[in-house]
Amino acid sequence: MSKETEIITFGCRLNAYESEVMRGHLQQPRDRALVVVNTCAVTAEAERQARQAIRKAARERPDAEIVVTGCAAQIDPESYAKLPGVTRVLGNDEKLKPESWAAEASPGVVVGDIMTVKETASHLTAAFTQRARAFVQIQQGCDHRCTFCIIPFGRGNNRSVPLGAIVQEVRRQVEAGIAEVVLTGVDITGYGSDLPGRPSLGQLCRRLLAQVPELPRLRLSSLDPVEIDADLYALLAREPRLMPHLHLSVQAGSDLILKRMKRRHLRADVLACVDRAKQARPDLVFGADLIAGFPTETPEAFAETLALVQEANLTHLHIFPYSERAGTPAARMPQVAKAERKARAAALRRLGQAQLARHLSRQIGSHVTLLMEAPDQGRAEDFTLVSLPGASVSAGTLVSARITALSPAGLIAVPVGEPGEGRHAA
Repeated sequence: MSKETEIITFGCRLNAYESEVMRGHLQQPRDRALVVVNTCAVTAEAERQARQAIRKAARERPDAEIVVTGCAAQIDPESYAKLPGVTRVLGNDEKLKPESWAAEASPGVVVGDIMTVKETASHLTAAFTQRARAFVQIQQGCDHRCTFCIIPFGRGNNRSVPLGAIVQEVRRQVEAGIAEVVLTGVDITGYGSDLPGRPSLGQLCRRLLAQVPELPRLRLSSLDPVEIDADLYALLAREPRLMPHLHLSVQAGSDLILKRMKRRHLRADVLACVDRAKQARPDLVFGADLIAGFPTETPEAFAETLALVQEANLTHLHIFPYSERAGTPAARMPQVAKAERKARAAALRRLGQAQLARHLSRQIGSHVTLLMEAPDQGRAEDFTLVSLPGASVSAGTLVSARITALSPAGLIAVPVGEPGEGRHAA
């Protein structure tokens, strides 16, 4: 009988981090094969895919124990417990505890009140042996209540990891050969509001880079444009190890829709953020999360979102057709027809592809440093995917290259010089 363990992860980078934490807890031999499904609750489609994966595991792995966890399981544990083959459901706090994965752990639903959790489990570390980069959790939860978002009910309120613990974890990753660290969480621009002295995200990054000078590359996950602090803007201007790619949680380009979303920014704030960041670092590239077809969104309001993408020169877009989440205020608002939501999402994707193609065409002839993700493929500083035809380089290695051409998959480059010794060669 197979004793192998499989972890199926849906959703965000924080979930990816937490799957690695769980993998670390599952190193001991087991009497039974195990399938862990780490769910996401951002959209109905994410939940549908998770349920589909659970049913598939039940059919194809009848010998395996199936454990369901993640945000969807935290919010609605009983519905997942009823799915075929599911033996346990763990909450988002419980899944990070070693005792939850002990052989003697009890079956059934073990999901606590996430709103009462105060700790960030910062003592937990994750080994990213199969990844080119490492995700390091700096905070959990969110104190904001956007009208479309169910995630605070899956993650709880904001709670930050102390700086010392983050530095220790980043040092450990660098010593293990990781060349790029991504700081992640649910709302990382909310970092520090619950800590003594209320350190900001920018202050964290500045101290982290100073205390771990051997870290080659630092990258940030999604940022709230109105909450980027002065220290972070200043760091962009003077610290080349902070990667020139900011992913903004924009969501819409219409002030009326942004207010109905209960966002903390308006259209002008996004443009001001982009302008200030570009002044600090002219080579910056911006990505964005955008929702198409939010309740009450008119064609004119959607046109404002399209215009903002061009005006702010957003290139790496994550597009989501609006998805009703039961229990959120937006689910009770007048809804845009689902077919129209899909059509608007498709229009945004087409625009995003055009924006990205324009950006890529301007990179030909430039020199970049690639973090290799595959033997012949890596990511430039601005997160653009670049191919090195004919190369055979270990994942996680930094390689200097010159961009020579544009391809349907991204950019093509040739190495510049010979890599030196070690994973961090350039």
